[in-house]
Amino acid sequence: MTELGLTPYLCLGAFLFCCGLLCIATKRNAIGILMGVELVLNAANVNFVACARYVPQFALEGQVFALLVIVLAAGEAAVALAIILNFYNNHSTVDVDKADELKG
Repeated sequence: MTELGLTPYLCLGAFLFCCGLLCIATKRNAIGILMGVELVLNAANVNFVACARYVPQFALEGQVFALLVIVLAAGEAAVALAIILNFYNNHSTVDVDKADELKG
């Protein structure tokens, strides 16, 4: 059996990244935008793990960074969902165009 190499994994990561950016740019729903952000983070994970496998200098660092990105994604999802639920309770919609009145 032949080994694939690094290139197919980097192409998969680039495809996931483009899909995530397209989702972020086109969705008006906050949940859809959150899913796009998760796709972008998963694309980074694919690249980190592939580089950890095929580039000897990143043997441990790629795995560690991928784990940190997973933890970051879990925290981001929890905070974002809490904000979305609070916004839905106040405005009865999750349309991001209606969120222009939010002030910090």
